[in-house]
Amino acid sequence: MIHESLLRYRGSRYLWWAAALCVLSTVVYVTQGTGLQRASGGTWQGYVLGTVGAMLIVWLASLGIRKRRYSSALGTVQGWASAHVYLGTALLVVATLHCAGKFGWNVHTLAYVLMAAVIVSGFFGVYAYLTNPRVISENRTSGSRGALFAELFDLDARARELAGRCDPDTGLAVKSSIERTVIGGGLAHQLFSIDDSRLMLADASASGQASRLAANKDQQMAIDWVAKRLPRAEKRAEAELLQSLVSVLCRRQMILRRIRRDIRLNGWLRVWLHVHVPLTMALLSALIAHIVVTFIYW
Repeated sequence: MIHESLLRYRGSRYLWWAAALCVLSTVVYVTQGTGLQRASGGTWQGYVLGTVGAMLIVWLASLGIRKRRYSSALGTVQGWASAHVYLGTALLVVATLHCAGKFGWNVHTLAYVLMAAVIVSGFFGVYAYLTNPRVISENRTSGSRGALFAELFDLDARARELAGRCDPDTGLAVKSSIERTVIGGGLAHQLFSIDDSRLMLADASASGQASRLAANKDQQMAIDWVAKRLPRAEKRAEAELLQSLVSVLCRRQMILRRIRRDIRLNGWLRVWLHVHVPLTMALLSALIAHIVVTFIYW
């Protein structure tokens, strides 16, 4: 399984590396404060911890490059990803010990905050990449998004054909529900599966052929409209026709749910990348500024 190959890569080797790094960093940190100078990033211990932290940041940022160089002999992508998770978590400990928990309104704290933001976003990324691919595969029933849309188009055609044989009010409701079905949309609509679908319903309170536009979230209004006509069917053939139409609409509802869920799951993965990567670039810039300022003014 994916989580076993990543988090348990070679017996969780990098978990032990990260634990050892945290222990050694703590040992270096506690040797401070024995003289007149208190623990800080300006002691030799602080410089050692800072150097280790800076090297970790640069190495962790290089994972994106390694993932695109499949012919590299410097370990597997799986191994690098496992090390990225565990050593990235240890970096938070190393950096906190480096600055001795002292913060202010300066470039040094900015670098720390950006580092923490990258690590936290990384936690979300690990969770998403360990769970979403499996959920996406299950949601697609081991097929593809294209296969889901192909089935949706077939169901649309079948629903239109059945609706054309029903009374005009039912035909209007079903055909308009198909035409006004909304899939995807803006970022919020994709990430939270917001459904703005509509349908046209015959307005019994109005004279003539008046109709009104109604919400059709999750296609439930269309299904309810047809289902309510079943008990009023005067002939067996009509009842069977309406029952078939309800079955098609319910299947269509399920396929639409899967499509929206697929869009949502993939959307969150893309959003994470659009947050994590720019944050990493900002962190590298802040790190350079932190190092330059340190050596010029300290």
